[in-house]
Amino acid sequence: MDLIEIYHKTNHFGNENGMKLTIIEPGHIEYRMEILKKHLATQKAAHGGVMAAFMDGVLGVAALSEVKDEGKLVATVEFKINYIRPCFLGDKLLGVGKVISRGKRILVSDGKIYNHKNELVCTAIGTFNAYPIDKSDISEFLKKHSF
Repeated sequence: MDLIEIYHKTNHFGNENGMKLTIIEPGHIEYRMEILKKHLATQKAAHGGVMAAFMDGVLGVAALSEVKDEGKLVATVEFKINYIRPCFLGDKLLGVGKVISRGKRILVSDGKIYNHKNELVCTAIGTFNAYPIDKSDISEFLKKHSF
């Protein structure tokens, strides 16, 4: 099992929210998610925090896909999001994340989320710290499951 698969399997937030991942290549991913009733802030529109959490996943997994083969995970240092238009109940979202800069420990990812009409919903840029997997709680999962 690959490190991204392990992360995805242990990511309860992503699983509970129906986030589906596709790795295009290292440093470039796509995440998909549908806006459900539990994501709404009003009768029809999604809460901005849901969009921010989805974007954190888009940006972070792009960074993770860049460093996973080195036995590293990433942690969000910061990110800035710009909301362009609201998302509504039933919208099927596509998040595209790409690493745009990489140093020894710091990665910067760019993200965009589109609705099912291919309209831009939000954009973001984020900074991530890469660190060895043995300094994470996922290392316990790996030991328990003989990885």
